[in-house]
Amino acid sequence: MTPAARYQTAAEILDEILGGVAAEKALTNWARRARFAGSKDRAAVRDHVFDVLRQRQSCAARGGADGRGLILGLLRGDGIDPDTVFTGDGYGPAVLSEAEREAGEAGDVLDLPSWIVAPMREALGEDFDRTERALRERAPVMLRVNLAKSDPVAARAALADEGVTAEPVAGSATALVVTEGARRIRLGRAYLDGLVELQDGSSQAAVAALAGRAPARVLDYCAGGGGKSLALAALCSAEIYAHDADPARMSDLPERAARAGADIIRLDREEIAGHAPYDLVICDVPCSGSGTWRRTPEMKWRFSEADLAALVQTQAEILDEAAAHVAPGGYLAYMTCSILAEENEAQAEGFGTRHPGFALRGTRRWPVSASGDGFFLAQFERVS
Repeated sequence: MTPAARYQTAAEILDEILGGVAAEKALTNWARRARFAGSKDRAAVRDHVFDVLRQRQSCAARGGADGRGLILGLLRGDGIDPDTVFTGDGYGPAVLSEAEREAGEAGDVLDLPSWIVAPMREALGEDFDRTERALRERAPVMLRVNLAKSDPVAARAALADEGVTAEPVAGSATALVVTEGARRIRLGRAYLDGLVELQDGSSQAAVAALAGRAPARVLDYCAGGGGKSLALAALCSAEIYAHDADPARMSDLPERAARAGADIIRLDREEIAGHAPYDLVICDVPCSGSGTWRRTPEMKWRFSEADLAALVQTQAEILDEAAAHVAPGGYLAYMTCSILAEENEAQAEGFGTRHPGFALRGTRRWPVSASGDGFFLAQFERVS
């Protein structure tokens, strides 16, 4: 595919997404139809689509609200002369109309849904502008070094042998940020042999904070794919149990645990009480994911006030349920990948009010940055 044909394809896929098709489904459907497209073509088209979704409002202001206009806006924002792409040649976009040539600049457009601007400003204060700009950019590809099998120096060397360049993150014993060769990671021996695992830096930092408490028995109550269970297993000798309301989310956990050399015990809901109480219960609850919108930019535009209200209620219910399984003197860890106060500080305050037998022992926010996503952790000790 020519560069122009890649942009034209991205415009067509964006029209499908704007019509309600999920981004991943639209991209997968196109890839199945386009057998002629090579791996570099698919990667380029994907990058164009996600670059637009991260900055949809400003792209629209520079070019237009449909797929073609959004690509035009993306080119202008990237400093690429649109006439070098909109040539009408081959499978590229048709030549620009006079109206398209006269489209304006983005100005001070925010790449956020209008309703979320006020609560995000309130939560972030002076960090709002920087965070809003950061959410327009691509997220870093990050790895966690599995200290049960390797160390940062050896892991970086193994990755380098496979064409993957990774740099250490200041202040972290396990985090690496990939600067080259990210698409080779899953096929390399460093990954397949369990020396490294894909995991965001902020998530790693939160788990490290919990591992320092040296718990003997842990319940990962909203385990999902089990990333935090695996990270904790590499840092301490705890007996770790994983549960998720949707067991299908944990389907890959046995394979991942075997690769990492970890022993993670999956529990159904009715089995949790039989192994209680736990020294540490981790609740990485369903949330807006606003701290990860660089990775899932489509969700930024689909997320609504009603969604937030429903999630806040669900989060409170999960915390109330999980509290019953914490041992006296044990800890309840509440986590989100959100940057909204309603899901973070307000949720922690509400739990403390409802459960006077738990004492808040600290909260921490990790900002959206070059070394991690937006993340929140609150720790409660069961004191009575």
